[in-house]
Amino acid sequence: MDEWIDYYDSTHTIYASKLHRDLHFQIIARDIIGYISSPDSVVLDYACGEALSAAKVADACAQLYLAEPAPGVRGRLIARFAPNTRIRVRSLEDLSRMAENSVDLAVMNSVAQYMTPDELDSAFAVIRRLLKPNGRLVLGDILRPEVGMARDVLALLKFASAHGFLKDALYGLASTALSDYRQLRTRVGLQRYREDEMIDKLAAAGFAASRAHLNIGHNPWRMTFVARHAFQRP
Repeated sequence: MDEWIDYYDSTHTIYASKLHRDLHFQIIARDIIGYISSPDSVVLDYACGEALSAAKVADACAQLYLAEPAPGVRGRLIARFAPNTRIRVRSLEDLSRMAENSVDLAVMNSVAQYMTPDELDSAFAVIRRLLKPNGRLVLGDILRPEVGMARDVLALLKFASAHGFLKDALYGLASTALSDYRQLRTRVGLQRYREDEMIDKLAAAGFAASRAHLNIGHNPWRMTFVARHAFQRP
């Protein structure tokens, strides 16, 4: 995961435009809020990225922890949300010092593809320790092995057409094809899981899980899973 962390900590061009970037985070925030069951909830966003719309999530819960591995991104999060007492920024290492059974909802969105299977197992173990007995893990944007990059492109173009940045998206796709992102994706690759593979992987980590009807974000060809402690029914 280290190379991907370095990439996202750099001045990258993963978004086609400012509108694309802003809409991306607004939709993710909206979908996360849909999983918050109570305004008293404590929420953890694991490897949250820039989390530009985190204030909206914080408005829907009692406390929001933004855990981010990239130091540059983490510094921007701290500066951006310092006035908001409901938001606390943490490194991934900080999570080991948080109290056990202290989180109602943990979200990992568009993260698993950048982690090795062992790294993902370690993240599951950390989250399982933090989750309350009735807490939930929402694992979003899981790539499927039978769905290639063409579907990602189509999902982006549909999203761009619906929201008025199609020209920027086309230009962005051309730029991405020649970018460090494409080279890194080719060299390091992205992890993909079948539905049954991810459910089994979560079960091995002590979770009972099921696939959600809708994925978090704009890409309908990726998967989201909802998991609880194994003694809770999914």
